[in-house]
Amino acid sequence: MGLLAALLWILTLASLGWLTFLVGMVTLWGLADGMSWAEVRGFVLPYALTVAGAAAALTALAFTPGVRRLTPLTRLLLTGALACPVPAGLAVWTWVQVG
Repeated sequence: MGLLAALLWILTLASLGWLTFLVGMVTLWGLADGMSWAEVRGFVLPYALTVAGAAAALTALAFTPGVRRLTPLTRLLLTGALACPVPAGLAVWTWVQVG
């Protein structure tokens, strides 16, 4: 069970790393092409707020009384299973689109 939890979290964090890299590169290319800081902020801020909001929601879930009674390994598996599909799916989709 520990290996599955680790695999889910590695996949989630690798997906977030790829998405963050992609957002950073698009931001740099936009700035190099003459985008204003307001346009860049309008692009980066929603991404950063979404990541922060998802992290806050997972943290709140991990500390709810019912989940808190679970063993730490089961808690990691549960939160990893909830956190993994969206960033992993989005990362695969962007990887295919970018080439």
